[in-house]
Amino acid sequence: MGIRTGADYMKAVKSRQPEVYLGGRRITNLADEPVFKQPIKEMARLYDMQHDPKYQNDITHVCEETGERVNNAFIIPRNGEDLQARRRVFEVWAEATFGLMGRTPDFLATVVTGMATNDWFFRQYGDRWGDNIVNYYKYIRDNDLFLTHAIINPQNDRSKASNEQEDEFTHLGVVRETEEGLIVRGSKMLATLAPVTDEVIIYSYPSFKPGDEKYAISFALPIDTPGLRMYCREETQNGERSTWDHPLASRFEEMDAVLVFHDVLVPWERVFINQNVEAGNLLYPKTGINLQPSHQSAVRGLTKISFATEVACSVADAVGVDGFLNVQNQLSELIQGAETIRALVRVAEYEYVMTPHGEAVPAIVPLETIRGILPTLYPRAMEILQTIGAGGLLMSPTGADFANPETAEDMEKYYGGRSGVSAEQRVRLFKLAWDLCGEAFGQRLVQYERYYSGDPVRKLGMFYNTHKRNNPSYEMVDKALRDSLEMAKDTVAN
Repeated sequence: MGIRTGADYMKAVKSRQPEVYLGGRRITNLADEPVFKQPIKEMARLYDMQHDPKYQNDITHVCEETGERVNNAFIIPRNGEDLQARRRVFEVWAEATFGLMGRTPDFLATVVTGMATNDWFFRQYGDRWGDNIVNYYKYIRDNDLFLTHAIINPQNDRSKASNEQEDEFTHLGVVRETEEGLIVRGSKMLATLAPVTDEVIIYSYPSFKPGDEKYAISFALPIDTPGLRMYCREETQNGERSTWDHPLASRFEEMDAVLVFHDVLVPWERVFINQNVEAGNLLYPKTGINLQPSHQSAVRGLTKISFATEVACSVADAVGVDGFLNVQNQLSELIQGAETIRALVRVAEYEYVMTPHGEAVPAIVPLETIRGILPTLYPRAMEILQTIGAGGLLMSPTGADFANPETAEDMEKYYGGRSGVSAEQRVRLFKLAWDLCGEAFGQRLVQYERYYSGDPVRKLGMFYNTHKRNNPSYEMVDKALRDSLEMAKDTVAN
């Protein structure tokens, strides 16, 4: 099949009946449900871009194995040029969504590609697991499927391991094995966009302890598999707000869900790790599935912070405050932050390394540095936007007020910006800014960025520990002390 169109994707969504619950209701028609309707169309737009002559050669390529066009997220990178070709689809799709959708189809395509590229890891525990991940990679590549994932346990008693929870299957685990496959029960989160995806892949952060064997699993299933239930969080917008008043929230709602498995059958050919604590803990460090997709999230994060910076600059300009020194300092802080991320992305690609298995991987330090910066830089950008917009963010009328002949004159008179900025321009800009920094939609984006890569405190601790392990001593410090000691000896001798 190769690359699919937006119509292909929408047809697939309409053909399924996954078990989705939102606000106490079971949603039986996702494509026409207001909350999901526009996000589905946004995903369809991304798929259509693969067929647009403007983008096709940049974001897709002809697969040597099948002769069909496939998305560049499925490239197995063998050199720097491959990394750059893959980056292009990250850029194009991130720019189409302003970096506001963190789980577009390219993200998990990159994850599964990384797993399949390192099938040797799975084969250590049995060839069947290696065969399974390679076959699954080819399946989603050749059918251009959209995946979600759930890789963390729900926040129950976080002081206890999975096997110590009050209920044995609070966390997702294996109930029993059958001839057909595994029977699994329990829950996982945080499955972003799950209701409108094709499949879900399950794996976990490396945190398993002895006794957690039944929970140390990895597998993939169609999103409408019987027994798989999705509980969506409360929506940040109801899907019926106008794009005039809510230019971002009305389009880019990324629904998050907790997945609950009620004795679900996972066929053996869909299993990648089976009740193996060692494999579960080594999956991240050995296969690079933490690193390759961080290339995508870095590019997406760059687009998001660049967009936030442009919005802040536009708001300041619209009301003539960008001549104030304090505002200039705030805007410069954001511009330099975005440029720092941009430089780190390029350095990660330029300083790529080759694994013993012939895989080109972006340099880890620049990408982990981005992961350390964005959880504080993006919330800071929202704080600056709120400060610059000030009370103006709270006083915006609606599109209906501009359309009403009785109020239109007042709108134009009292809501204008600096000279040359009409009332409609200023109001629409401030409403876009409010979507980003004030609405529930925007606050979800802040929280998402804070924890996108996991606990930022723990991540920075891990970053330092890795740095110390790789730098048992500091050459420049040693040289400075050594040289000064030699100089001291010379002084004494003289």
